[in-house]
Amino acid sequence: MAPMTIADDLARTGTLRASINLGNPILAQGTPSEPTGVTVDIATELGRRLDVPVQFVCFDAARKSFEAMTAGEADICFLAIEPARAKEVAFTAPYALIEGVFAVPTSSPLKTVADVDGEGVRIGVQRGSAYDLYLTRTLQHATVVRGEEGTAVFHPADMDVAAGIRQPMTEFVAANPDLRLIDEAFMHIQQAVGTTKTRQPETIEYLHGVVEELKANGFIAESLRRANQPSAQVAPPA
Repeated sequence: MAPMTIADDLARTGTLRASINLGNPILAQGTPSEPTGVTVDIATELGRRLDVPVQFVCFDAARKSFEAMTAGEADICFLAIEPARAKEVAFTAPYALIEGVFAVPTSSPLKTVADVDGEGVRIGVQRGSAYDLYLTRTLQHATVVRGEEGTAVFHPADMDVAAGIRQPMTEFVAANPDLRLIDEAFMHIQQAVGTTKTRQPETIEYLHGVVEELKANGFIAESLRRANQPSAQVAPPA
């Protein structure tokens, strides 16, 4: 029997199924039938190099994208590196960095990231997002309140703080003049390519190598520029 190739191992159905999170507008835009953005570009490039067709399996939240990956409904995913996810997903080094920030009412006494982690402070987050996982892991005193959208639960549930990624949060605050951003980032979200740990070590190493090459040759930077996403930074070399 011929040895399994990278394409055979990664695209076991003959098609590379890429889990795309349209809920993160920095990484993916468009519609489920016509997604665009840096994650779509990376998946397309992987398909080209492996000489296999690519299918985009689109979701509106990182949690759902992760679940599709672990349920065997996708071959690769584009998620933030988090310990809770890394138990089941083999990640490359990050290809992009995104800032997580807080929004608070303009009258709020909370001025800094450190102020937010206080007794009785309630923080609205998107359930299963990278910042949900991070804040759940790191907060000492404040309480995380989960909803389908962190900003959507902010007013109805009478939150003290909303957490999210910088660009959408900036737009959220601009549309709600009674709110302001705490400009300091509370985290730098490391966005990476992932696959299941059942893949061969050579396959995981291949993904890592492609990501490093796409960072070094300007592919990631150009993709983010075309998508008009200046708030995302290309991650440094691993």
